Amino acid sequence: MPAGEEDKGRAFYGTLLGLIELPKPTMLAKRGGAWFAVGAQEVHLGIEADFRPARKAHVAFRVSNYEDLRARLAAAGYETKSDEANEGTTRFFTADPFGNRIEIIDGNN
Repeated sequence: MPAGEEDKGRAFYGTLLGLIELPKPTMLAKRGGAWFAVGAQEVHLGIEADFRPARKAHVAFRVSNYEDLRARLAAAGYETKSDEANEGTTRFFTADPFGNRIEIIDGNN
């Protein structure tokens, strides 16, 4: 993420997606960014001076509240684009505030 944009990251990953923010170790906290937990996994948002969003490579979240999350993202102004290329999987793509591609998969099917 770009420097100084941690609050946008917290609003998206924490408030909208519901991930739990983790404290960063003291030595790493000085570098900025933010860490989040999702189940046993972690998502680390780091600062890049020459930041360019990941538009192809992406993280995918399998969620049980698929329709609710989609509605919350849309209400917050994020595009949610359906994709049915993966037969039998209900999913959509969105982007975080920095333009990084995010896949959301319906965990109920």
